[in-house]
Amino acid sequence: MSKVHLIIGGARSGKSSLAERYAKSSNLPVTYIATAQAFDDEMQQRIAQHQADRPAHWQLIESPLLLARTIALALEDNRQDICILVDCLTLWLSNSLCKPSIEADQTSECNLAYWQEEKQQLLSLLEHLQRQDSPEHKVNGQLRKIEIILVSNEVGHGIVPMGELSRQFVDQAGWLHQAIASIADNVEFVMAGLSLTLKSAEKTNNKVQL
Repeated sequence: MSKVHLIIGGARSGKSSLAERYAKSSNLPVTYIATAQAFDDEMQQRIAQHQADRPAHWQLIESPLLLARTIALALEDNRQDICILVDCLTLWLSNSLCKPSIEADQTSECNLAYWQEEKQQLLSLLEHLQRQDSPEHKVNGQLRKIEIILVSNEVGHGIVPMGELSRQFVDQAGWLHQAIASIADNVEFVMAGLSLTLKSAEKTNNKVQL
């Protein structure tokens, strides 16, 4: 069986800590996919802190781009029960939007074409994994457990920013969250270290049974 969790929240809200607790409680081998890039000293310090906070035995994959392919390869390389934690989607989004375009006449700050392709590949993969008959679920004829935990920043609570790139970032993040939330089993919003459940497969199933 597979399960997809989406955890959203603001900066320093506690969303990453919650995601890591879920990964630990899954009792599955964990593959941690980091999307950050250390372009300056401050980001290097943030990355180092994240590395110190999480268990050393977790497998780490650094993937600022090509997220769907990275998840698919992790599932293929680890033919066992697995928990994949992605932190975070919004850095992957910004990396994709800012990726230089090969188009000679590209005048926009945003590489929307590349981003839309990346986004669709991830959504297609998540939908595929939610189908219980997908080949990824079986190893030697036995069903395996797959948990995907996706962490992302909620950036739509402020004013509309100035500048094309900033507005596109906010818009695309919001649309990405909506699309993943429609697929995910569980969605949680985190603020001040406290989580609010927005969607729960268990509660939905209980309502159906009642």
